[in-house]
Parts: sequence; C-alpha cells; structure tokens
Amino acid sequence: MSSSPSRPVVVVGAGLAGLACARALHERGVPVTVLEADDGVGGRVRTDVVEGFRLDRGFQVLLTGYPQARAQLDLDALNLREFHAGALVQRGGRQVVVGDPRRHPLEALGALRGGLAAPGDALALARLLRDAHRAVRDGADAPGAPADTTTTAQALRDAGLSDALIDGFLRPFLAGITLDPRLDVSARFLRFVLGSFLAGGTAVPNAGMQAIPEQLASRLPAGTVRLGVRVTDVDEDGVTLADGGRVDAAAVVVATAGPVAAQLLPEVPDPGSVSTTALWFDAPASPTAGRPILVLDGDGHGPVNNVAVLSDVAPGYAPAGRTLVNASIPGDAPGDDATTETAVRDQLRGWFGATVDGWRLLRTDRIAHAQPRQEPGALEPEQRPVRLRSRLWVCGDHRDTASINGALAGGRRAGVEVAVTLREAARAAA
Repeated sequence: MSSSPSRPVVVVGAGLAGLACARALHERGVPVTVLEADDGVGGRVRTDVVEGFRLDRGFQVLLTGYPQARAQLDLDALNLREFHAGALVQRGGRQVVVGDPRRHPLEALGALRGGLAAPGDALALARLLRDAHRAVRDGADAPGAPADTTTTAQALRDAGLSDALIDGFLRPFLAGITLDPRLDVSARFLRFVLGSFLAGGTAVPNAGMQAIPEQLASRLPAGTVRLGVRVTDVDEDGVTLADGGRVDAAAVVVATAGPVAAQLLPEVPDPGSVSTTALWFDAPASPTAGRPILVLDGDGHGPVNNVAVLSDVAPGYAPAGRTLVNASIPGDAPGDDATTETAVRDQLRGWFGATVDGWRLLRTDRIAHAQPRQEPGALEPEQRPVRLRSRLWVCGDHRDTASINGALAGGRRAGVEVAVTLREAARAAA
C-alpha cells in the first residue's frame, strides 16, 4: 500500500462530513482529494440566491452550543445572527410569547398565563434540562447514561411535563428540529438537542447557511475539492466515476448522505429518510414586526409547523426594503405545489391576517432526505463505527447524531482514523 502524494485519500462528498474529514487529513499532512457530484460544497447545507434573496435548501439553523461547531468553525467569522431565545406560539386564536427562562424570565411566565403550561412544569422542565446538560457534557455513551430505548414523546411524558406544554409548545418546537411531529425520534437525540440549546444560541450566518461549508472548504489547499464529479463505485484502492474514469487512492472515505452511502457500500444500511417541505415568500413587510423570533403552530392544525422571518434575523437574506418569510412543513406535503401553497396561505392568513395575500412565492422546496431517521435504538451507540474495511471508511450524520454537529464530528473522526492508520502502515513498511 502506498500513502505517497501520488495516491491521496479520496473523500466522496463535499458536505459537512466530507469537508471536516478532508480538513482533519490535511492538518495531519495527508494528501486528500474530495469528489463532489453537485456544483458546490455543502451537501444538504446549501444556499441559493434567487432574485437577491438567500434561500437555504429547507429551513436550517446552527446551534452555537454544538461542541463541534465550537471546535471546528470560526463562529465569529461566520457573522452569525441569532434568533430570539424563545418562540411566538400561535394557540387558540392568539399568540403567546414563550421565552427562555434563563434569558427572558418574564416571557417564560407567558406559557403559564397563556395556558401552555401547568404549575408543575417549571420543576419538571428544569430536571429535564439538567439531564440534557449532562448528556452533552459527559456524552451519551458515558457510564450511567440511559440506554437509547425511548422516544422523545415518551421521555417528555416520563419527565412529568403536562400535555399542555408538550402539545402546545415542545411538540412544534422540537418538530422544527427533528421534522417529526409525532416525536418518535430517539430520546437520546432529544437530550443532545436540548443540551446544545442550553450551551448557546440559535443562529444563521448573515450570508446564508452555505457560509458554513464554504468556510471549511476555504481551509483546504486549492484544487482539493473537485465539483461535478459523480462517483458510481468505490473500493479500497480508489473510485470509479460516472464518465468511466478512475481515481486511485491510498484510502477511500464515503462521506455522502445515508441513502447514497448505502448504494455505494453494501455494509452500510440505508438509515431511512425524514423529509421536509419549505415555502419561501417575498413579503413587503415583516409579519412579526421585525422581531427575530420563531413562530410555532401550537394548535397542531398544520400544515405549517413553524414560520421564520429570516430577514428579521439576518438582513443579508433579503434585498433592502424586502422581507423573506419561510414556512416549514415536516414531511412531504400532500398534493402538488399549488395545493400546498393554498393550504399554507389559508393557515397563515389566520395567524397574520390579509397581509399574507400580498406575499409572493419565491420557491417551494421538497427535500426527500433532510435527515436520517433516528428512532430509539439508532443511537446505541451514539457514534457508530466509521471504518468498514482495511482502507475503506464511511462518515456522515447517519453514523452520529442527525445534526450539523453529527456531520462535523463523524467527518473529523474518520479523518483522524485514516491518518493514524496510514501513518502506522507507513511505519510498518519502513
């Protein structure tokens, strides 16, 4: 086996995991080539400019409390803009502001006054958040950590939280992250997400979410990432391309989304997909009076689960004098795009009034694979092995938590393992 520069490590996929892997290899002096089928880096974390608006591919945010975001990203350089630490809940024909009790204690009382919480919820939620903090601090696989056998919905009930708080606030709030209104996702993922919220804020780069992968790519040597190159087959000695070409490698890392990894690698099961639908509107004015706050469907009537006025959070998302509104639906909305738009406008008219009729639809995103499924048992252990064969690895959020943190963590883990393996092989051959 050769580990010389003439045979680099080939990373398939320039999403967050692939870029994190490539950077870990480069930092350790290992030559690396990243092959990406799309026309830009980022994978699912992409931003398109449409008529001067920045449209992410589906509603996405960065939790600045993610451990790997702090370890691998220059957060200051991303020019992050934070959401208000709380939410505006649409419930029973009125809007109730629910704030983070640590930052906005008076707003936290709004949940109780608005019928979204019971008197015992404060203590029960404090215990849940304490456990979530420990899960992030110590790791889900630390001794004494609960096994991954429970759904998020069951964990919330077991915590003693009232139905009012679960259904009116926590369900739509968490569904905006997990894309699962039933909350059948692993409770281990719940603890990780809540712990990350406690450790930081919720933000987007002013230039759109693609600023994150672009920052990672900028730290690689010029020419490392090759765009528009589709890989059709992989083995330990290299990859075969769609045009019939071949790239030989010292090792191969498949850093694609889970379904694509399953197609390329027989050892990797398809993790399943969680989908989402997002509608982007150009509005003449903000429906939330310029406040950078997430609006949630506390009634559960749907189809929209949450609305975000991105230009109120980050002005770079819209041209001067215009407003960018995102309406997000967990899953693939039924019917065609026109039917979906009509249902969304009908629902939001009840929230914001006739102003919705003046919104212009910019784009509808239907994203079949927004996240891998992570039901109970999927995160046992939280980090699945990334080495498949002697010189073949796999990484991505389907091998860790389904999050930006999971993609960054898995990519770096694979890159470090590959570098160590090649170094040990070189020593043995010397």
